[in-house]
This record gives sequence, C-alpha cells and structure tokens, in this order.
Amino acid sequence: VVGLVGENGAGKSTLMNILGGNLAPDAGEMVLGGAPYSPRTPAGARVAGIGFVHQELNLFPNLTIAENLFLQGFPTGAGLIHRRRTNAAASELLARVGLARSPSTPVGELATGERQLVELARALSFDARLIILDEPTTSLGESDRERLHGLVDRLRSEGRSIVYISHALGDVLRVCDDVAVLRDGGVVGSGPSSGFTRERLISLMVGRDLKQLFPTRGPTTSAAANSAANPAAAPALEARGVTRRGFVSDVSFKLARGEVLGVFGLMGAGRTELARVLFGLDPMDSGSVLLDGELLGGGPRRRIERGLALLTESRRDDGLCLEASVGDNIALATLEKHARTPALWLDVAGLKHAIAGIRDAVRLQAVLPDTRSTKTLSGGNQQKVVLAKWLLASPRALILDEPTRGIDVGARFEIHQLIHTLADRGAGVLAISSDLEELVGISDRILVMSRGRITGAFERGAFDREQLLRCALPS
Repeated sequence: VVGLVGENGAGKSTLMNILGGNLAPDAGEMVLGGAPYSPRTPAGARVAGIGFVHQELNLFPNLTIAENLFLQGFPTGAGLIHRRRTNAAASELLARVGLARSPSTPVGELATGERQLVELARALSFDARLIILDEPTTSLGESDRERLHGLVDRLRSEGRSIVYISHALGDVLRVCDDVAVLRDGGVVGSGPSSGFTRERLISLMVGRDLKQLFPTRGPTTSAAANSAANPAAAPALEARGVTRRGFVSDVSFKLARGEVLGVFGLMGAGRTELARVLFGLDPMDSGSVLLDGELLGGGPRRRIERGLALLTESRRDDGLCLEASVGDNIALATLEKHARTPALWLDVAGLKHAIAGIRDAVRLQAVLPDTRSTKTLSGGNQQKVVLAKWLLASPRALILDEPTRGIDVGARFEIHQLIHTLADRGAGVLAISSDLEELVGISDRILVMSRGRITGAFERGAFDREQLLRCALPS
C-alpha cells in the first residue's frame, strides 16, 4: 500500500488518470508486473487489472447497485442478462465491502459514503490487481473508515497492490507501507511511512512549515460576544421541531449572528437531510424554519432571495455546472442582483468587477481565468468556486455541508479562515462535517446528531471528543 499525498493541484489525480488510462502521458514509461504498460483507454487499464475508485464518484443514480457494479459485463444466460446471478454476485461484493444494502436499491437512494463503498465493490468485481483509491474516506464516519481500512488490509494480504490517495494524513501513516509526496507535479519526498510524521508531510506538501492547522477564533469576534452585546437580537437561523419522517425528527436549534455552529454525526445520522430540509430542497412533515426571526417558506429560490445559502455535500452533483466557466459558476446565485431594470439586461461590467473581487477573497489562483471550464479545476479550487458563488450573494445564514471534503491541508486552512470571516461580518454559519477534528477546530458550539435527532450540544469550552463521539453513536 503506497500513500500518495499532496496539495490540491499537485498532480495526484492527473498521475492516477494516466495510470487509469484516462489521460496519455507526454513522456516517460510505465511498467506493470514487469511488462511495459501503456493503456489507451480506461477499458484497457481495466483489462490489465487496474481498478480506479475516483474521488468524484462515477455512478448512475437511476440504476440499481447491481447494475452499476456490472456495467462492464453482466452475468448472462442464453444471451440475456441473468438477473438472479447478477444480484447474487452483487450481494457477495457488497458483503466484502461491508455495505448492508439490497443489490436492487437504486444508487440515487444511497448516501455519499454508501456510494463510495459501491465504487470499491465495483473495483473488486473484475479482480483488479492494482487498486487506486482517490480520497476513499472523505464521506465515511469513523466506524466505516475503520471498516475500509480493514478491507485494505485484507486486499493487501491477498497480494493486491493499492495506491492510497488521501488528505487524511493520519490515515495515510497508519495504513500505508510507503509514502510519496507530490508538489507542483513532482515527487519531493518518498520512503517508508515509518520515516514520516504528520508535520513533515505537511511541510513537504506546502513547501513551508504550517504550524497551525486551524485559524484562531478570538473571543472578541465570537458568537458569545455578539450575543452578549445584543441578547434580544433574533437568531440568524432557527429551527423549531423540524421533522421529515424517516430522516429528521423534532430538530430544534438557534444559530446566532456571527456564530459558527458545528453539526457532527456518523453516516446516516440525518445531517445532510437536515440541511436539505432547511434549504427547502426536501419537504417538512412538521416544524418551522426562521431567518432573522421571520418564517421561511417556499423552495430554494425564495430562500436564496431571503438570504439563506447552502454549500452542498457533493459539489459535482449539485454544487457546480461543471461544463460552465469559473466566472459563470460564481455568478449563478446573483444574476438578478446584477440585472438592469426594467429590461433585466445584465450589467456585465459590474458583474465582472464583483466576480474579480470575490475571486481575491477566496484566493482562487490567478492562473485560473474566469473563462476556464470548472471541470478542469482541482477539487480544492472547485470548492472555492462554490464558496465564491455564495459569498457574492452576501447571505445572512450559510449552511456548509462537508465544506472541506477532499481538500488538502493548505486549502482547508484558507476555507476555515473564510468561514470565520463570514461569521465576523455577522452571518450565521451552520457547518456540517463528519470530521470531528475540523468541527472542534472551527466551531463556537457543536450539535451532535444520531438517527435524525439532536443527541448533544457542547459549548467551545466543553468540547470533549469522547463525549461528542459517544453522543453520535446510536443507542
């Protein structure tokens, strides 16, 4: 098991796309099993025994788990797809990766973490001898992460080789035999994992010492100070008994202006479902949502107009228009604000000026022009584009669902700074994450969810990781 680490844009995914047959190298050679290896297509790589589990999952949500697993070759009988054999083989693969789901379940009904396990099962379906795992644990809770690492150990004992790409440096050091560090497209350090520490990896990745993982949140700018100064002020966002049967049950909380309120829970706890209900994407069975003390109604469009924003868990599925340019994506939520009346023609010059300002605020690289296609960006820069889109809208309350999923340590620090800047300007920030360390580092308070309910609430001075995790575990 070789760990491959580096900042977003360092070249990790590009290198793996070359190994996986998605891109052709300009120079150099590859050797697989002692023989020259030069795949022309992903299918060629698959035939050679390369399994690639991408960071941005490649599944068809309208098809079942079994159909996604065997798209490259269904079990057949008399020239027809043999459904019983397909489902039986799928069940065996799902059992190997620890996913307790029926093979006939549509992938669209699965949580992001469950889809990750389906991708792993697909790599095992054609008996791959080299498996590339690109950010395999970003959507997994602690128990599912441990299950995955157990699966990696089992695959290693079977004689399979694994390239493990991850920003979770602790996982890399724990799971991998060797580590290679990429920076600016080149290897800047490699060797046995025992010769690295987390601090040394970070230093090699960013090219400098990063002494602080999370930005400092001063007491004078905290939510507690804001609330103390004006205790009668209405919360930026309030939920009262919010319920969606089967997903969220009787959830109530208040998010103060200037507060970063973390929401922690394991996979299936109902965190993403809560975010979707608050934003009007999914209906409520009962309860109410208030913004600055006024009831919120209608769908997402109405809530955006009122000043609510949602950074979704999956930037690829519903956070970005991947074929559109960087500039067009940033402008998506504020087009009406930059329209001239009464004909509603766009003020193009004003919009470009606003986009340029927000690009600087989120530290998008200058080498990324506004006209560049968003799908060509690294994961970290794509996340910055989504954040820029909402920052341009100047929201009163911002819901962030896994804001740093699949993002390197340097870019994470910058996004955490942006979150605090938003709060310091008076917005309420609801930060949902499966990364407990992240929430402890950036939050003023943390709510814990389990099975759709809030099971604990902790103030910053009382953060206790053991207690937080205890509340997250189903009773």
